[in-house]
Amino acid sequence: MACANTWWSEENFLCSICLDVFNSPVTTACGHNFCRTCITPFWDEQVQYKCPVCNEIFHKRPDIQVNTFLSELAAQFRTTVRVKEQPCVEPAEVPCDVCTGTQQKAVKSCLMCFTSYCQTHLEPHQRVAGLKKHRLVEPMDRLEDRMCKKHDRLLELFCQTEQVCVCQFCTEGDHKSHPVVPLKEEYEVKTAQLGKTETDVQQMIQERKQKIKEIKDTVELSNKDADREIAHGGQVFAALIGCVEKGQEEFNQTVQEKLKSTVKRAEDLIKELEQEIEDLTDRSSEVKRLSHTEDHLQFLQTFRSLKDPPPTRDWTTVEVRPPSYIETLTRSLDQLEETLNMEMKKLRDAELKMVQQYEVDVTLDPDTAHPTLILSEDGKQVHYGDEEKELPDNPKRFTEYTFVLTRQSFSSGRFYFEVQVKDKTAWWLGVARESIDRKGKTEWTPETGYWTLYYEEDGLVFIDNPDVRLPLRAELQKVGVFVDYDEGLVSFYDVEARVHIYSATGCTFTEPLYPILDPWYHEEGRNSAPLIISPVNQTD
Repeated sequence: MACANTWWSEENFLCSICLDVFNSPVTTACGHNFCRTCITPFWDEQVQYKCPVCNEIFHKRPDIQVNTFLSELAAQFRTTVRVKEQPCVEPAEVPCDVCTGTQQKAVKSCLMCFTSYCQTHLEPHQRVAGLKKHRLVEPMDRLEDRMCKKHDRLLELFCQTEQVCVCQFCTEGDHKSHPVVPLKEEYEVKTAQLGKTETDVQQMIQERKQKIKEIKDTVELSNKDADREIAHGGQVFAALIGCVEKGQEEFNQTVQEKLKSTVKRAEDLIKELEQEIEDLTDRSSEVKRLSHTEDHLQFLQTFRSLKDPPPTRDWTTVEVRPPSYIETLTRSLDQLEETLNMEMKKLRDAELKMVQQYEVDVTLDPDTAHPTLILSEDGKQVHYGDEEKELPDNPKRFTEYTFVLTRQSFSSGRFYFEVQVKDKTAWWLGVARESIDRKGKTEWTPETGYWTLYYEEDGLVFIDNPDVRLPLRAELQKVGVFVDYDEGLVSFYDVEARVHIYSATGCTFTEPLYPILDPWYHEEGRNSAPLIISPVNQTD
């Protein structure tokens, strides 16, 4: 690369205000030069206009013009300075340590002198006998970092024991018994490791990109599900509103018809009363006229015709009562309740079908079963035995309560399983965290790691503090258990009736969850039926 020199002094091209090379230079009447962008704000702040260098005062603000000649010289100087400052060494090359001013490219580095030389300054090493013995290598940058601080020798070996670079003398001292290899050999090993690391990192990156895609897909699916549910919910509520409006309309119509019937009856009675009043009024007039008749014959003949009064009704028992609308309203509400129950049944059925999609295949773990429990060979059934078996001590086994866990546990996502409870008078089931106490007595609450449902003849209970007593369900035959680990939800379902029993919400799960079963005691043979983990049948 060509290098340039210049005879111009940098001081001749510096503005005395900004101390930088002139930019659009102007000259004052006193002969001094400034950047136009410097002198203009300088004078804007002064009461008197004076030269910043010689302090000559001007009576009025000078009309300054750009000095074209000086501006061109400044531009040439600026270009020359840039050329001068450019090194004659490319960025990837090693500069000569001896060159002053413009540095040339080094062609060799001396491991004895710790210096890099260009072709010109390398000449003594090629001519002087003593220097010819020095070890010359390809140009190296920062030679001092490549030398052993203790022996001033090139670090050309690698100690595999201490994982550090060493020189030849080091292998005869502190690293004498350590395995060492040439730097190139270790470089190739480490490069291969880096290659594997890079592959692993790229795989991790791809896995995370895939996870991002999965999350985005889940969000997109959630948006679609939300839109679908909003639309479906809108239809359901619109139908319910339609039912309410129809029921209200029918109720209003029935009330109006009852009122109309009552009014018509009242009008008919009033009309009949008015007619009787008219007839009685006519008779009263006849009676008055006859009472004033002095003709005995006419009086007696007329009186005979007045013996029988006109036919009239006995009005003492006749009344008009306001119609009752309670029955009408009750009937309308009963119809509405029936419609709501039908819609709720459809929704509960859809809910159960949805959670049944997360069915998992679980089997009971005999290593956790209480010694009195008897498990089937396939691990799907458990019932209470008459005697406590002698079993080897196992830290996983329950020894105080008749519990058994499944082999499978769950630490994320959603899962669902069903347990047949048919013909049993008592049972206990749900999920429990891995760290529950299996040897001592403890409460079976969420605080101690249990989310469970308990059944006996006089009650169905979600065990909590306090317990949550639930309505007894007739002929409860199969219970479904659904868990959303991430949402902290545990729900129980009556599978045969396709009805939701209870949900524990806002749960905090921090460790694996296991399905847990307890068939309970025989109760003199009345509760001998087993608990059976059943396959899900969504067509039920």
